[in-house]
Amino acid sequence: MPGAVPYFSQWESPAAAAAIIDGRLSLLEVAGWAASGAQSQAEFAEWANHLCGMCCLKMALAASGHTPPPLLHLTRDSLPYGTYVREGDKIRGLIYAPFVAYVQEAWQMAAAVRTGLAAAEIAPLLTAYSWFIASVHPSIRRPETDPPHTGGHLVLVSQADDSHITFHNPSGDRPETQSCVTLPLTTFARFFAGRGIALSAPQG
Repeated sequence: MPGAVPYFSQWESPAAAAAIIDGRLSLLEVAGWAASGAQSQAEFAEWANHLCGMCCLKMALAASGHTPPPLLHLTRDSLPYGTYVREGDKIRGLIYAPFVAYVQEAWQMAAAVRTGLAAAEIAPLLTAYSWFIASVHPSIRRPETDPPHTGGHLVLVSQADDSHITFHNPSGDRPETQSCVTLPLTTFARFFAGRGIALSAPQG
């Protein structure tokens, strides 16, 4: 059985997240960038905003008893599977099906893409899997707001029932929006895109 889920930020420095989000701190100014496994701060800056899904995987691996590799190491290892695609100067991803193939082969984790889900269906899903990497709008860190659309960001759901859901948010901007965030299911549903990746701890 997996243990408690440690928290990691996709920007490596949870304390700097608010300044990164509101533009007071550039990714080229983040002091802890080297912990990402990037070969340069420029590489870190290029990738960090795309690593919410890999950050979810890193948290799941740590909860499974692994010492997880740095985020950019995980990302580079996954690229041959097609987890991210370059389109000119842009990076597209995380792409779900290649990510599932990667975690199944590289980490022996049971995983499956799930689409067309209502938020209320996440709780039953967690009876078969350890976690659910859910697509939500990034403004979920401000649950009192109405998002312009759903999806665009990934969070790691660890618990859910018929009224509440608990998750770690790789781009949370303060402790209460980062680790073990618990929201009413109806609130979460406003941000949830109805899709994601079910994931289980490695067996044995």
